Amino acid sequence: MNQLLSIRCFARVVETRSFTRAAETLDLPKSTVSKLIVDLENHLGVRLLQRTTRRIEITADGQAYYAGTAGLIRDLEHFDQSFSSSHVRPRGKIRVDIGGTPGRLILLPKLPEFFARYPDVQIELGITDRPLNLIEDHVDVVIRGGILTEQSAAARPLGSASWTTCASPAYLARHGLPRHPDDLRQGHVIVGHHSARTNRSLPARFEQGAEVIEIDGPCYLSVNDGGSRGIAALGGLGVVQTLSFTIKDALTQGTLIEVLPDWRPTPYPFHVMYPENRKLSNRVRIFIDWVAEVFKDAL
Repeated sequence: MNQLLSIRCFARVVETRSFTRAAETLDLPKSTVSKLIVDLENHLGVRLLQRTTRRIEITADGQAYYAGTAGLIRDLEHFDQSFSSSHVRPRGKIRVDIGGTPGRLILLPKLPEFFARYPDVQIELGITDRPLNLIEDHVDVVIRGGILTEQSAAARPLGSASWTTCASPAYLARHGLPRHPDDLRQGHVIVGHHSARTNRSLPARFEQGAEVIEIDGPCYLSVNDGGSRGIAALGGLGVVQTLSFTIKDALTQGTLIEVLPDWRPTPYPFHVMYPENRKLSNRVRIFIDWVAEVFKDAL
């Protein structure tokens, strides 16, 4: 029995809760992973996993064995990784998930440069805003904005995006230029924002020093996508508060005009996340470093 490989297989099954996913991440046949774990159980004389047609349960012995061996496997993988030649060309597939607005406006336009630099890497890209479990959903890298909620993931800051409140010149010609956030309550229309995850309405927020003002309307249109808010503003549908990178070109061209620049809310943070207890392959490390460069220039 290859005990070290058996332990690695067992650890990966525990982390993914799936023989199929464990086999994929280890690049082994599923039957081999299953046999190695059976061999490990026979060697130890205990049952590590309870297998049913629907799910895998970790036994008490299995939990104890994982707790005792996971750190050893992690240290060994990190040690092996340190001997990998940095000049070896990365290859293989990376599974990435990113929110809709940064995916369309920041990541996708830059991917041709990544593939030109690393032609042997393939990316399976999901563009969603739903919460993910990196291990169970079998994702290598997740890029998200906002407050971090995934406790089991390691995270690297990518920077923060500023907010801009703006409207089209035609809209401002009709409704006038607001001088204070309270001006938006009368004689103006706001393009609202509701969460794509919870559908909860999110008011426009204005901050100046310790003073905070939130305004939720009057509103005839509400959208759940940052890029769409900019399009709505271009159409003269109202005053919009959105992330600055989504309307950078429109502001430069003058098709949108910033209003209330002294009342910008707190910048919006972005992070790249990856499984905390999993060794990062060379291709994933390179991709994360590249993403950090891209977001630094874009935000």
